[in-house]
Amino acid sequence: MFPEIEPYDQGLLDVGDGNLVHWRTSGDPDGKPALVVHGGPGSGSSRSARRLFDPERYRIVQFDQRGCGRSLPHASDPATDMSVNTTAHLVADMERLREHLGVERWLLYGGSWGSTLILAYAQAHPARVSEIVIAAVTTTRRSETAWLYEGVGRFFPEAHERFRAGVDGAAAAPGLDLVAAYARRMEDPDPAVREKAAADWCAWEDAVLSMEGMGTPYTDRVDATRLAFVRICAHYFAHGAWLEEGALIRDAHRLAGIPGVLIHGRLDMGGPLTTAWELARAWPDADLSVVENAGHLGGDDTRDRVLAALERFAPR
Repeated sequence: MFPEIEPYDQGLLDVGDGNLVHWRTSGDPDGKPALVVHGGPGSGSSRSARRLFDPERYRIVQFDQRGCGRSLPHASDPATDMSVNTTAHLVADMERLREHLGVERWLLYGGSWGSTLILAYAQAHPARVSEIVIAAVTTTRRSETAWLYEGVGRFFPEAHERFRAGVDGAAAAPGLDLVAAYARRMEDPDPAVREKAAADWCAWEDAVLSMEGMGTPYTDRVDATRLAFVRICAHYFAHGAWLEEGALIRDAHRLAGIPGVLIHGRLDMGGPLTTAWELARAWPDADLSVVENAGHLGGDDTRDRVLAALERFAPR
């Protein structure tokens, strides 16, 4: 990876609805524009993501999606209005940020939830996208969410029983929609209820990724960061990200002419390879690279393939 660098510019962009989205730019101000789209939803930007880009060739743009990171208001505050935090709002925020920064077209990079948002934006504004690089492909179909919070529980029955028991009556109600139940918990006026729900949610996320040997990245989130992350995740997943089921794959033809690289770990328990495979078949300009020894969080091989893709696209 490239050396650590600091942003040369940053600010808060008023995107309406009382929301201010925090953005920052680093690298070469005259370089190829690239937007980093973080995951979660609600994870916020990371310093390490910009180290994937050659700072002498890229103008690296990062932003914190509504309600998380340094964007305001923060979703950890129960008074924050979540009704104006949807996929459509985030797509509009990205386009407003592009206009604010004077970018004509930009490369999009991200993974996990970030890939869903990238695809939604690119299909809405294909003329504004030069290339796409995704590591860990998801489209947030309801079937994908059902797998992550219910289906994969067959591999982790102990942890899934604890996750289910974290919601009133869940242990005795196999048909209960866990995601919706947790979303309601995250809106509870009692802070202790919200904090316990957030802890239980993160413990389940870590259990799903436990075979990847990356520790407990979700449980390691603390305080406001954890509360915002879980509140936003549950809010989005309970609503199917406000996307018609399968629409992002069905409408992949809108990406025609946009070169893409899809990188996915064969051992990804949280997001099986099927989604990346289906997307690659529907998007002829995308190359699918399967990392045999990687899961959802990736690793050295995944990182090397991301670096190679960004190097390949840098001169374009």
